[in-house]
Amino acid sequence: MPKKLIKRYAPDKETIRNHKYLRIFGRQLRDPSLWHLNRRSVSGAFAVGLFWAFIPIPFQMVAAAAMAIPARVNLPISVALVWITNPLTMPPIFYSTYLVGTWILGEPMQEVEFELTVDWVMNSIGGIWQPLYLGSLLCALVAATVGYVVMRGYWRWYVVSQLKKRRKRQQAAG
Repeated sequence: MPKKLIKRYAPDKETIRNHKYLRIFGRQLRDPSLWHLNRRSVSGAFAVGLFWAFIPIPFQMVAAAAMAIPARVNLPISVALVWITNPLTMPPIFYSTYLVGTWILGEPMQEVEFELTVDWVMNSIGGIWQPLYLGSLLCALVAATVGYVVMRGYWRWYVVSQLKKRRKRQQAAG
């Protein structure tokens, strides 16, 4: 089940290899371990992808790929998971991480009217960057850890349940 489900939704090798921002990794994308679907590779990919999804930087996919390659975890999953933060989810996610940062730093929350423009980022980031990035880093670490642990546990649970089903079928047949 995990492999079939992942294969159904994950982008294929050529899509990733030919992506305009990921071509910079060149021959490194030929490493077969980046395409394996096993418990270690998938859970590591969840950790990498979820981590970079919570870091407010441009080109999150490139950052996820740059971390997935030396970690030798599944590249398509790592890259796909950064899209948890997309234009619809970015404002609530990054606002939440900003709130976490202000809480940790003990700073009052600044009233900022959000706009998704370069001008707004250039003019507003100066006053909010510390709590935003601190909250983002903390949330990224928590999300990566939870994603890793949950995926490892789910994978193990699924394999064990399939073995039990197989044994029952063999006992019924034999």
